Amino acid sequence: MAQAARLRVKLKSYDHRVIDEAVIKILDSAMATGAKIVGPIPLPTQRTVIPVLKSPFTDKDAQEHFEILVHKRLIDIIDPSSRTIDSLSNLDLPAGVSIEVKM
Repeated sequence: MAQAARLRVKLKSYDHRVIDEAVIKILDSAMATGAKIVGPIPLPTQRTVIPVLKSPFTDKDAQEHFEILVHKRLIDIIDPSSRTIDSLSNLDLPAGVSIEVKM
């Protein structure tokens, strides 16, 4: 059996509101060209905790903890046409979103 052609779009961002806005724009442009869409699938949020010393000399045990959250989404576009690829490449997405597209 031959596997159907698909585009896999992975999105990453520090802000969940910005990534959701980018997902809506991608879905609207793909649906306008008539492509089938699976997703958006929310992937697990990557959480990084960074401990920092409050005082470098006297209080060695006192630390502040900062965390960085990376939100991720996955969209599969099944059987994309050339119009779908053109509309996705000309899409104006908000700043702060990392996009990775695989065929």
